[in-house]
Amino acid sequence: MTTRRRFLQGAGAIVLYFNAPPSVRAQQATETDLPGSLAANPGLGTWLRIDADGTVTLSPGKCELGQGIQTALAQIAAEELDVSFERVTVATVDTAVSPNEAYTNGSRSVEVSGAAVRAAAAEVRAILIDLAADELGVGSTKIGVRNGIFTVAGKPSTLDFGAVVKNLNLARNATGTVSPKPRDRYQIVGHSLQRIDIPRKAYAEAAYIQDIRLDGMLHARVVRTGDCEAKLLPPANFDAVSELPGVVKIVRNGSFLAVITEREEQAVNAAKAMARLCRWQGAELPLQEGRISAWLKKAPADVKVVAERGAIGAGNILRTVSQEYSRPFQAHASMSPSMAIAREAEGQLTVWSHTQGVFMLRGAIARLVGLDEDSVRLINAEAAGCYGHNGADDAAADAALIAMQMPGKPIRLQWSRADEFLGEPYGSAMTTRISAGLDDAGRIVDWQFDVWSGTHSIRPAGAKRAAHLFAARQIAVPLPLAPVGNIPQPRGGGDRNAVPLYAFANQRITKHLIRDMPLRVSAMRALGAYTNVFAIESFMDELARAQGEDPFDFRIRYLHDQRAIGVLGRLREQMAAAGFDSVQAPGGVGIAMAQYKNSGAYCAVAMRVKVDAASGDIKLEHALCAVDIGLVVNPDGAINQVEGGIIQSASWTVREQLRLTASGVRSTDWASYPILTFPEVPKVEVVLIDQPNEPSLGAGEASQGPTAAAIANAVANATGVRVRDLPLTPARVKSA
Repeated sequence: MTTRRRFLQGAGAIVLYFNAPPSVRAQQATETDLPGSLAANPGLGTWLRIDADGTVTLSPGKCELGQGIQTALAQIAAEELDVSFERVTVATVDTAVSPNEAYTNGSRSVEVSGAAVRAAAAEVRAILIDLAADELGVGSTKIGVRNGIFTVAGKPSTLDFGAVVKNLNLARNATGTVSPKPRDRYQIVGHSLQRIDIPRKAYAEAAYIQDIRLDGMLHARVVRTGDCEAKLLPPANFDAVSELPGVVKIVRNGSFLAVITEREEQAVNAAKAMARLCRWQGAELPLQEGRISAWLKKAPADVKVVAERGAIGAGNILRTVSQEYSRPFQAHASMSPSMAIAREAEGQLTVWSHTQGVFMLRGAIARLVGLDEDSVRLINAEAAGCYGHNGADDAAADAALIAMQMPGKPIRLQWSRADEFLGEPYGSAMTTRISAGLDDAGRIVDWQFDVWSGTHSIRPAGAKRAAHLFAARQIAVPLPLAPVGNIPQPRGGGDRNAVPLYAFANQRITKHLIRDMPLRVSAMRALGAYTNVFAIESFMDELARAQGEDPFDFRIRYLHDQRAIGVLGRLREQMAAAGFDSVQAPGGVGIAMAQYKNSGAYCAVAMRVKVDAASGDIKLEHALCAVDIGLVVNPDGAINQVEGGIIQSASWTVREQLRLTASGVRSTDWASYPILTFPEVPKVEVVLIDQPNEPSLGAGEASQGPTAAAIANAVANATGVRVRDLPLTPARVKSA
């Protein structure tokens, strides 16, 4: 941690840049058509800094969540600037200095931030070449760059980046007129360079937000139930808690309750003591475990046709086949519970958080604590968190509220494991119904898909959505809730990937958005794509099996996208090489494929399983995966993402579900919310289909849906029975 004053004192170059208002930025984006996030953040000085020693500092607005984005973006910058990878450092995302790239989500960091970095770095390189040409007295066309050293007619000069920094002025907007380097000249992009964030984690150095220690730091814990609308009932006298060792202050604002102590263990003990003195009034859950799908289909919903082609019922339909598929409420179950640090001093509030959107959270917290947005600074600090909307933003809001009661003191606010399970927003339960009309040749001529789901985004996106913070519902005067919505197509929320990639002559896709859900739900990795791909690909396998057709050929018949056909073909080759049995034999092999959001990465998965018929237990043996993510920046990093997606999806698919009672969620630990263990992880092999002439696509959320369907299809092929409700627990498999 450092102050701005110390940062500027130690810098070899100072760049001042003032961002234009959003309306002006939008106009500039239209006029210049800058790529990716550069359109909204055109200032070159917000992205790059060159120091007097020739080193480069890259300052993106995308947060490192463990996905390796810092490494990939550093590779892109190094490639375009023609400096070694080792000379590029990546700054922490900070609302005081970073470009506003909104959220790190949707597997779009390499796609949008990478495009911005590529264009900005190419333009900065051109500016540096012009400065070197002036210095050397030759034409710019004769100047080149080799590892930060300028060349003249191909020969090294005595001039490097650091020598021209004194004349470098990056307080200017990108023009978008400089072409990036041709891809056949890449030397850094496309190589598996070591992740820059891994060594300090591997060597147990300070790497996470949990490692931050500030002078005079105090510790805090909140006391609450999992219901953000629950009211703390009187009498609530905590005088006895105030006398416990280390207790500095008890903070109460309506039903928001917290304790501040000198040490962490004191905060834990005091919070437990306070919890025993609390009585809460909350609503009972209107749904029962095992009856979630029925509740979803009866709940009031906004119904909208999101995609339609042809005329339903117009085809030569001989018979109609229909099935339903579902998923339960699921938790992010982050390995480290959420936490934050906040400090208020002289009207300025600074918050350290593992949020995925520092600028968005800044506006929400400012509204919550009653400060101007300019008086709040958010600094990203990595945690062993999640891909999705877990408790990070809520913990930051908790810390901010508490810090406002202790001016000048840094407050470290840590959630417990139970806090995380009870307090985070969940992945919404969903149910789908598919009907396919078949003609006399068994071809699909009619396709109807309905999906029932809650929202998949209540992120506190600025002041207007601050009420979605947990604490904002607890304070004495709760903030007014903005209506929840659904991310529109083509990305979609609950209906993400509900529109099939297959070309059916007549189809109608309908979403049923349930705005008033009994549990707080929001973004979870892949959003609705996990469920919708599971349903579509399970149904496609059922149709193929019923007609005795090869599941590869059956899918390819309805595909017009050659890249989609390509990943299926590559998967077929992998299966042959790995000795997988035919997917039609009772050998427990299943396949599935999808293009994430129908605009992102293509992914095809094959899974081999064994099923114990007596117990219903599924053993995941071996997963194969073919992925097309366009231009690959860091192959090892991309494979890591796909592998991680397969393993997480496997855990969701065979293990994970929130346990519910009328009084609320009863999953509060790993015993009541089991996840896949290390011995249960299958062997995973991923092949990347490099497309160097195609734009880069994100890999992080491509494999979740195909993995779920591949497992379900493998279980059906192994047992001859179909389980359509997730997770595929031993009890469900045995019952089927």
